[in-house]
Amino acid sequence: MKINANFMFFADRNPRINISLRVLMAIFGSYGLALLGAAALAAGTLVAKPDAVNLAIMLSFLLYLLSVIWVFATATLLKAALGLLVPAAFFGLWLALATPGGTS
Repeated sequence: MKINANFMFFADRNPRINISLRVLMAIFGSYGLALLGAAALAAGTLVAKPDAVNLAIMLSFLLYLLSVIWVFATATLLKAALGLLVPAAFFGLWLALATPGGTS
């Protein structure tokens, strides 16, 4: 499917809405991604549980930082949202596969 090069979302044309949505995505979307990443890393690593949790929490700070930078560095809101949703789907799948019996 070919996307028109001039296609822009309504928020990409209005700077106030654009920045507001990016701030919300950076705060809440990056937090959710870091939380999901920490849970998946803690459940999926093959080291002792206290060490796995410690490693996962330290790496979640890096993940949060990189995802906030990503949200503000991309050209459009769609790319910013996809940059948060694709890793979140990956970490969610990893968590579901790494946890015995699912995520219940």
